[in-house]
Amino acid sequence: MAYRSAVLLPALLLAVAVVVASAAAGDGRWREEQARDRVPRVPGQAFNTSFAQYAGYVTVSEQRGAALFYWFFEAEKDPGSKPLVLWLNGGPGCSSIAFGLGEEVGPFHVNADGKGVHVNPYSWNKVANLLFLDSPVGVGYSYSNTSDDALKNGDARTATDSLAFLLKWLERFPQYKEREFYLTGESYAGHYVPQLAQAIKRHHEATGDKSINLKGYMVGNALTDDFHDHYGIFQFMWTTGLISDQTYKLLNVFCDYESFVHSSPQCDKIMDIASTEAGNIDSYSIFTPTCHASFASSKNKVMKRLHYDPCTEKHSTVYFNLAEVQKALHVNTVIGKSKWETCSEAVNTHWGDCERSVLHIYHELIQYGLRIWVFSGDTDAVIPVTSTRYSIDALKLPTITPWHAWSVDGPKGTGDSIL
Repeated sequence: MAYRSAVLLPALLLAVAVVVASAAAGDGRWREEQARDRVPRVPGQAFNTSFAQYAGYVTVSEQRGAALFYWFFEAEKDPGSKPLVLWLNGGPGCSSIAFGLGEEVGPFHVNADGKGVHVNPYSWNKVANLLFLDSPVGVGYSYSNTSDDALKNGDARTATDSLAFLLKWLERFPQYKEREFYLTGESYAGHYVPQLAQAIKRHHEATGDKSINLKGYMVGNALTDDFHDHYGIFQFMWTTGLISDQTYKLLNVFCDYESFVHSSPQCDKIMDIASTEAGNIDSYSIFTPTCHASFASSKNKVMKRLHYDPCTEKHSTVYFNLAEVQKALHVNTVIGKSKWETCSEAVNTHWGDCERSVLHIYHELIQYGLRIWVFSGDTDAVIPVTSTRYSIDALKLPTITPWHAWSVDGPKGTGDSIL
């Protein structure tokens, strides 16, 4: 008996040592990966920050050699207690780095000279840990070793790749496992966000893995249901005086039942007429000026007071093509595209499967218990507030709270809550 104990004890100690060593190796690996992705500061950043930032790649398919680019900002204060939020832009084919980060909710916005950045006082990382993802492959800095991979994207594969990204990203940043997690986005992310939420739900149900603690999602001016979205767009364009009575009637005849992404030549022809009638306006903000060469030197006091710059996309194109910026963000310049673009025409033009409606996903996720917020800017003609109202109404949900004036931060800001 003593002999057996003498033999078993060293074996047991060895097994414990192996487990401890394995855990230590795993701990060291993610720490090394985080250190590799750490971005101390970006070129043209003439200010210090109180938060850490990271940027790099996560491989989502070894077989295809597909890797998605991310840029992550910890919350300004107490990141350990704040939720994790993922932002996705639409298109399909547009970069979350270009728009969501560089123009909207990110902590940095690009300067007018395209050579530096300035602080965004309204950044969402004041209240959350903020993760931006360029998805699918072929968008922004994201790439694939398979030559035609960017021409094979669609709704289903985008959701699959994004789920793979999240699971692997959480292995690199395990401190965010089981953290309250929310998905957000705009425009065509009206597909990306609920489809990814559905993929997360089904992964959880199939595996029991709770590392992604999804609590809900939020989408703005979101493509939701082709019929109701089309109907709302045409009505908005007509009531705001952008198109003629005749064109309005033709749009409802030839385009109401069309796919947003795969529309017919006849519908495309009428849409071209509508675009010509609308003239040179910014469809995403119909009452503000469009970008032109002389705007940078303009003395428009009203726009300066509102901190509005219609040329932000041009500034981003300059900045994110700078070699020093790409080096700071750990961009793969060997395999990636030679020129960075805010939106990929190739991805958009060759988009594959596209659901006509995601309303059935809303029903599934509402039953699952997710919190969902749909919001809509009232001067966006691409997916206007009318489209959002018609699509949400099609869910046929009971009204819990009657329509009412809704304000943020007291009298300083007002808005309407759609859902």
